[in-house]
Amino acid sequence: MTSWKDLSFDTNAIVEGLKPWIECESPTWDGAACDRMMDLVAMKCAELGATIERIPGVMGLGGSVRAHFPHPKMGTPGIMITGHLDTVHPVGTLAKNPFRRENGKVYGPGIQDMKGGNFITLEAIRAIQDAGIETPLPIVALFTPDEEIGTPATRTLIETEAKRAKYVLCPEPSHPDNGVTTGRYAIARFNLTTEGKPSHAGADIKGGVSAVRELAKRIIEIEEMTSEDCTFSCNNIASGQWVNCVPSFASAECLSMAKEQADLDAGIEKMLALSGERNGVKFTVTRGVTRPVWEPDMPGTMALYEQAKAISEELGYAMPHRSQGGGSDANFTGALGIPSLCSLGVKGAGLHTLEEHIYEDMVVPRTRMMAGLLTTLA
Repeated sequence: MTSWKDLSFDTNAIVEGLKPWIECESPTWDGAACDRMMDLVAMKCAELGATIERIPGVMGLGGSVRAHFPHPKMGTPGIMITGHLDTVHPVGTLAKNPFRRENGKVYGPGIQDMKGGNFITLEAIRAIQDAGIETPLPIVALFTPDEEIGTPATRTLIETEAKRAKYVLCPEPSHPDNGVTTGRYAIARFNLTTEGKPSHAGADIKGGVSAVRELAKRIIEIEEMTSEDCTFSCNNIASGQWVNCVPSFASAECLSMAKEQADLDAGIEKMLALSGERNGVKFTVTRGVTRPVWEPDMPGTMALYEQAKAISEELGYAMPHRSQGGGSDANFTGALGIPSLCSLGVKGAGLHTLEEHIYEDMVVPRTRMMAGLLTTLA
């Protein structure tokens, strides 16, 4: 009988198949670009015989794709694949980091995080189908457009689908040591605004109160709140366009992360307490999206991990596990208590940078490992 060990995979074919996905840039905030990417994944899933559902986007973001792959038990609890197709790279990044193969590496925006992982998952399903193998459980894949901004639009969609599943697999990037994720830290986002007093910066500089100056001070103070238990990082700073005006408004965002929910909750309390007026400037902190802690070492998740580890070791690769920062949509499914395994995607380096790439020699092993999971989970 044919098993996952006998499946045929070709690195060149997988890399060439991935190229159109990488060259379809899909930054989160560009809904039309994300929809073009969803067109590609919908076509790929349809070619595999899946029943496709296009779910419209909200909040000005792109839509989602849900694909139910053919199976006699379709509709019963099975395996959910959760993957995002948005990236942090604006349209035009291809000019700086074009799709290319160099010295055993394949480059391109979003190739590691996480288009590569999504693509090899579908390649695993293709090979399983071509070999005539019926997986013990039905498979449904949900591809979403907003993970990089905290999943504000599709969290409920992901959680609803996960509650119908027996297992959740998330092909986010592999750890550098080929490891996977069995828990994730809690994350909170905050919106920061300052309101000062405008004036002409050349003719009457003392007549105004700078919102930018006060925000800069606040950001330093916030980031200095970072401890081993809870971190704070600010970015996305914005203000007016006119340098000849004392700025009356400024804004920024803050990301906070903690290993324990209690530590994140304490950090949230500290952040919200900062709202108020100082130096003639009103400072306001409001809550953004939050990812709950996915507690590590949950029994169902660890049993799932042991199965993946055994498959990887049979392929000749150790597969350690850890709880990890840098949130994913598995935060939601793991927090619900559903056995979940994250970081099952491609191995590479440089995610969220202009050097983002994956390693060619690990493309087939990671694809085969995914195929092993899909054909043995029951």
